[in-house]
Amino acid sequence: MVAALAATAGLLAEQPAAQACSRILWNNNGLAVIVGRTMDWPESTQPVLTVLPRGMKRDGGLAGGQVVVKDNPARWTSKYGSMVTTVYGIGTADGFNEPGLGVHMLYLRATDFGPRNPAKPGVQAGLWSQYLLDNAATVKEALALLDTFQVTMVEANGHKATVHLAIEDATGDSAIIEYLNGKPVVHHGPEYRIMTNDPTYEEQLALLRKQDFSKPSSDTPLPSNVKATDRFQRAAYYTAMLPKPKNERQAVASVLAIARNISVPFGAPYRDFGIYNTEYRTAMNLTDKRYVFELTTSPNEYG
Repeated sequence: MVAALAATAGLLAEQPAAQACSRILWNNNGLAVIVGRTMDWPESTQPVLTVLPRGMKRDGGLAGGQVVVKDNPARWTSKYGSMVTTVYGIGTADGFNEPGLGVHMLYLRATDFGPRNPAKPGVQAGLWSQYLLDNAATVKEALALLDTFQVTMVEANGHKATVHLAIEDATGDSAIIEYLNGKPVVHHGPEYRIMTNDPTYEEQLALLRKQDFSKPSSDTPLPSNVKATDRFQRAAYYTAMLPKPKNERQAVASVLAIARNISVPFGAPYRDFGIYNTEYRTAMNLTDKRYVFELTTSPNEYG
């Protein structure tokens, strides 16, 4: 299914955690659809690369063995196998499936899934991304599923699962999905390449439009701190200038270079979360189904 790093097979439980991170999609390089992300977190999330085969039975109402959706929980059998990076071994933060659909769960303070509607099957937020990987081959298929189930809020480790999703597929299609005031707000199209955290995506785009990047140079003023708006604008600026890659190695290196530029250094303060440094970075080649994982505490430059 994947030509990727070796991983431990396992069954995902569903307890979520919030992530303040960044996602970079490079879907117009003429070689492959490459996407990267950073995971920013105040402690180790004990990430594990995990291969999940097709045919797994799931219950969208369970979280860490506890029933959190009592009325009409969604139950399904996975149509596609997937490779994901887990959070504490019990949730999906990042990954892709056999057809090449990629998902990335990031923190969004403004998230509001709304009151529970038992008329729709419920999927607790920790399984939201995995539900899409299990059931959809493309961005369009994933978006069509949104009307068939309801994402429900859960809380774990003192954090509510206030998250939004970035998804993309092997064709280069992309979408950002946010739940605001109880309703999904979707930005759909290959032009939506960058995502970080608060404020909402529409507000992020409005802030980006105020920047003049028409004549890029080393004198172009760029926001340089670690907050989400700064990371969003730096990622958009540098992604637009990437040179055409000669091979996959260059393409992956290009995306990871930007991911490093917008990473949060150790000890840097992040809003009211405290210290919130980047724990790891990933890059996915959705064209050739390969996955790269880089742990910031285990650099491989040493001999």
